Amino acid sequence: MAAKKTWAPFPADSKPFTYEGVALAKAWKRLHLGDGEAFPDEKRAEQLLKAAGKAAPKGLSASDAAQQLQQAWSAFHAGNFEQAYSIGSSLGVIGTSVAAKALGIHATYLVKKDDEKLSRFELVAELGEQAVAALPKEANSHYRMAFGYGRYGQGLSIAKALKMGLAGKIKTALDACLKLDPKHAEAHLASALWHAEIISKVGATLGGLTYGAKRKQAEEHMKTALKLAPGMPIVHAEHAQMLLLLDEDNEQEAADAFERATEQKAADAMDYLDARFAAEQISE
Repeated sequence: MAAKKTWAPFPADSKPFTYEGVALAKAWKRLHLGDGEAFPDEKRAEQLLKAAGKAAPKGLSASDAAQQLQQAWSAFHAGNFEQAYSIGSSLGVIGTSVAAKALGIHATYLVKKDDEKLSRFELVAELGEQAVAALPKEANSHYRMAFGYGRYGQGLSIAKALKMGLAGKIKTALDACLKLDPKHAEAHLASALWHAEIISKVGATLGGLTYGAKRKQAEEHMKTALKLAPGMPIVHAEHAQMLLLLDEDNEQEAADAFERATEQKAADAMDYLDARFAAEQISE
């Protein structure tokens, strides 16, 4: 299991990204501009416990659940991904959102070995599957699953992912997420990249006929994401990726988008890592 592996530490000072108690609640809207996660106060925890039913941890009060969820998210935002994953996992399906996000972001940027990345992304997808089964009305249940399968597919290669049928599974999960939360910026980003990656791999005609991938939809999803979360580095970094996937000649536009990513103020550890990735693309 990923939790037993060595977790590379966050490579920067976490103090600017430390949010606890009132500070976490106050910064929550900006911190979750991308995924629309609801603040885990006691009322929210009670809703999750009730919705999860038999899948919820036994004997856990809403008060304790809220406290632990806030601790997990505080750890995530500060870049203590191992702690965030550990606390989230201990809460079962009600902690899947934070556990999966911590595992996924850490694997994306701080795990070096390809086989280890794949195993962690596979686990993210599995956690998402469990969340979808227990909490199907939570948009992030579907999004975490889509993220896991998406990153797993990218690690295998787009060609292998298509052969395995992951494209359909990812698209279904993203559509379900956006149906529940039409303003889910990260799902719009993922949807834009879904269309662009398929078109890049198999072409516009085959991509459209076989998978329903369309350039116009990629651009529309990206436009929505840019409107919803213009201050997030990841939005501009993914915009750059989409531009290159749709047309290799878009190098200057992509470079400009990567540059914009580096200009955004990082609100937490994820933002910092997203912006660092963008800076690395410019320097290459």
